[in-house]
Parts: sequence; C-alpha cells; structure tokens
Amino acid sequence: MEDDTTSGHNDPVVDGGGNADASRSNADPVEKALAAVESLYTMRDTYFPKDPKEKKTRVQQDSNLALALLDSIPPEMRKQPSRRAVYEYMRGKVLDVFPEYCKEAEDHLSKAVKLDPSLADAWLCLGNCFWKKGELSGAKNCFSLSLKKGPNKKILRQLSMLERKLAQGTDKEAEIVEESIQHAKEAVMLDVKDGQSWYALGNAYLSSFFITGAWDQNKLYQSLKAYQNAEKDELASNNPDLYFNSAMVNRYLENYESALSGFHAASLKDPSLNADLEVQKLVKVLIKLEDSIINKGQMKSKRFASLVSSLRNENIKLSLKLVTTRSLHEGLNKGLSLMVKVVAYIQHENLVPLYYVVSDSEGSCCILSVYGLRNGVIKESDTVTLLEPSYRSIHVSWKDKTYNFKALRADFRQQILLNGRVPSVQDATCSTIHAQHILP
Repeated sequence: MEDDTTSGHNDPVVDGGGNADASRSNADPVEKALAAVESLYTMRDTYFPKDPKEKKTRVQQDSNLALALLDSIPPEMRKQPSRRAVYEYMRGKVLDVFPEYCKEAEDHLSKAVKLDPSLADAWLCLGNCFWKKGELSGAKNCFSLSLKKGPNKKILRQLSMLERKLAQGTDKEAEIVEESIQHAKEAVMLDVKDGQSWYALGNAYLSSFFITGAWDQNKLYQSLKAYQNAEKDELASNNPDLYFNSAMVNRYLENYESALSGFHAASLKDPSLNADLEVQKLVKVLIKLEDSIINKGQMKSKRFASLVSSLRNENIKLSLKLVTTRSLHEGLNKGLSLMVKVVAYIQHENLVPLYYVVSDSEGSCCILSVYGLRNGVIKESDTVTLLEPSYRSIHVSWKDKTYNFKALRADFRQQILLNGRVPSVQDATCSTIHAQHILP
C-alpha cells in the first residue's frame, strides 16, 4: 500500500476530573502511552537505515515498548467508555504499525470506533487495516463515515490515495482519479502548510496525467509544484519517496539536472530505495546522448553524407513551413515542421523514452526522444517529419562534469510523420513511469 501519510494523529481528549494537578497525575500513564504511539509512528516514517532489517527490528522494539506502556495503564482508567475507546484505539494503532494486515489491530480499532465514533484517527487506522486486508470498499466506508462527522486532512488524503487504487482497471478510471485530486485539494485547503497533503496532491496529479493519456503536461507541472510545496514542510521533507517521485517527473520532462538532484536526495534519505542506481543510469544516458551527437551515432562519414543528402529528394507535402534545426527556437515551434533522417537508435536501461540520433538536411544532429510509440517502429534511415517540433538546448552540470546537446521531443504519434505517414494506432503505446513509489 502506498503511504501518502506520515506519523501523527489527532490526539483524543482524555476526560479527567478533579483539579488540574490531580488530572495530570491520573492521566500520566495515558499521556505516556500516547507519546509512545506518536514516537513509534514518527520513527517509522522518518528512520531509513541502509539495511531495512534494522528498521524492522527498531519498529518491533518501539511497538513492544508502546504496548508495555498501554499495559501499565491501571484498569480503573480504562473503564469509562470514552477512556476505553482511547485505550482500544491506541492498542490497535500500535499493532497496525507494520505493513502486514493484523487481525488483532482490526479488532481493537473496531471496538474503539464503536465506543467513540468521533475518534477520527481510529477510523483512519481501521480503514488502513481493511486496505491491508484487501477490503477496499470497507476501507472507503471507514474514511467516508469519519468525514461525515467533519473534515479531516488525514482522512481526506488517505481517501485520495485509496481512490487512485480503486480506479485502476475500471471504466471510470479518469473520473475516480479526478475525485482523488479533489479530496487531496480539500486536505491542502484545511492546512496549506501540511506537506503530506501536498504530497498526496502531487501523486494524484501524476496519476491523472497518465490515466488521461499523457497529453496534458500541465498536470505534470502541477504535480511538481505540489511536491515542491511538500518539501517546505519539515516532517514531509523527511519522506524519501517525495524526492524520488519528483525526480521521476523531472526525468520524464527531461529536466535532467533536477532529476539527478532528486534521486541523489532520495538516496541520502533512504539508501534502500537504490535511488543512487537511478543517478548512475541517468548519467550513463547523458554520456551516451552527448557522445552519440559527437560521433554521429558511429555512422561512417560517407554513409552519413549519403543519408543527409537523400533528405533533399524527399517529396512530402506539408501544410507547415519546412525548416532546418537552426531556424528552431526553444520550446514549441508552432507553424513549422522539421524533416530529419534517423542516424541511430540509442539503447538505454529505461523503457521510456526512445532515443534516436537524427540529422537534418544540413547535417546538424540532435537527440530525438519519442514517447507513445513502440520500440522498433522507427528504424535507422527512416525519414521522420516533426510537426510543430519541441526543441531544447540541454545543458546539465553534475559532479564537476557537463553534458550538452540539442534535443527534439515528440510525445504523440500525431506529432510525427514516419516516411510520410502518421504512425498507426497499432504502433502506439501508453507512456508511463515505471516506479513503485509513484502509483496508485
């Protein structure tokens, strides 16, 4: 289950009578237990040792400590229904700290909400129990019942995450993910400084981008903006997945330097993510792209010259003005088209995008990155015409090294003519980000 939520809860009010000193003294065991539960979840969500087994051991130790403190609460302090509800809630929450479903945790949390239906965090934990159990409708029912009693940012963002899970594989996927976005927005509006709500919103926008066909890049930029707002919150900034997800979006947008920085930050916060491997892979790609431009895809000079000259004999009718690379400006070039020859395909470890070295009729080489087409559709020596091409000069600085090359980008088959024709629907594929940290 994806975790958009870090530690913390709405501390239930423990009803104590008598004067202030007596109340504080009587409530002391409960306060200690509440503090232990809070500390347990904070540790779980912010402690990322290199060896995951070390974290598992620590969580077990701290949960045992919290359970011992709960056991130390005198029986007379558990009798009143409101206090019993708090006790059951705390015990259930401690038992639910692990990623696996726990029947005992569900039983305690069920008792808690029956005794006191106003305990929002108990509903949240019970919903999470059902989620782990695979009963997604039961989880949604818990979150919905709690929200009927009043707005709650933690419930809203968990509901947003659950809706993304529920949407998968349904015929109303886009509609349900839009509800996910709205619930994440509601969570943000309740507390604009809560980074976890911003993180949930960023994930919702990202899911929507791919579910709706990967055509509206504004959703990617909205996702990045939400992640940036999340980073401003000290607690949320401890979440390594926040940096990993942001890096994945930046890599998709070909903001390579920001992607490298994000993966590096994620690797420092949680070595077990292996985000350092993503850094290594991306650096290898950048080296390949730059070298491929310099070496013209290792194509022999005579072959390259012949390929370039053949462009002058192409007879493709276009409604857009045909130009060469030097006439392009940064960004989208409306009203223009660019005809190039494929010099070489550049292999790399990721599925997206497909990279090619291409040359225009003047022998100027660029990197063409293609999204939304199957590998093998575009081949060496093919003529590719880019309609209103997207052009960038890439400059990346990383670890005292720089990488520079000119880049073209095509996101959809409709932006390309391949040997004079638009690629068929059968040639298309859905672009996505292959990372467990992103979705649902």
